[in-house]
Amino acid sequence: MPLEVLLPGVFVVLLAAGYVLLAGRARRRNAQAGWSRWRTGWFLAGSALLVAGLLPPVAPWAHGDFRGHMLQHLLIGMYAPLGLVLGAPVTLLLRNLPTEQGRHLTGLVQSKPVHALANPVTALMLSVGTLGLLYFTPLYNTMSGNTGLHWLLHVHFLLAGCLFAYVIAGPDPAPARPSVPVRLGVLGVAIAAHAVISQLMYGGFGINIHAPVDQVQGGAQIMYYGGDIAELLLAGALVATWRPQPGSRRASRTTRQPEARPAVL
Repeated sequence: MPLEVLLPGVFVVLLAAGYVLLAGRARRRNAQAGWSRWRTGWFLAGSALLVAGLLPPVAPWAHGDFRGHMLQHLLIGMYAPLGLVLGAPVTLLLRNLPTEQGRHLTGLVQSKPVHALANPVTALMLSVGTLGLLYFTPLYNTMSGNTGLHWLLHVHFLLAGCLFAYVIAGPDPAPARPSVPVRLGVLGVAIAAHAVISQLMYGGFGINIHAPVDQVQGGAQIMYYGGDIAELLLAGALVATWRPQPGSRRASRTTRQPEARPAVL
């Protein structure tokens, strides 16, 4: 197998190995706090899904069949980012950096540019909004015929997917993460947008994809069902982080106390 085919997978494997080394170092430096093996497992799962999307048999299939392209899009842009983000790589890096460098990284995360980028609407437009531009204009046909642009598309899928997963359910520090109901609302919009795009694609309404009809319809089905599963997993990750505020519990108990039991005469 040519080296240029294996190179993306090698890079991802090295990235995963670096994560494992940092996780082990974090456990040695602070045995009490340690580092969650669940986090490590999520990151390794995301890395494996990314490798699966970048290497054979998926990659060659994606070049010659629109159904393969859509499967590759799901692996690189939705499933792998969820695992990578749930691995909390920024938090792991902060635990390993010296104090001064950690402050610089924290300042970067809290900066205004990151604040604007990590807005749910921005993340939604970059991850879902660009799909309309890709499949309903000549952009997909142009990029699929150019190797450099094709790889640029992969990079966009990966980064946009990581950004969306980070904004919705990422455990890493964020500038100002909206409330859980707001993020669930944004995720609901993403689910609806994926459904509409895939149905239009299946019916052939307005799409601009130079591929046989059976491939386009098959790709639309992969997008519809595969996208639903990925977004349900993201919703589950978000709900798992939902914790009522202690103050609200106390207030709720206080409110219920007068109604607890009627007096016995």
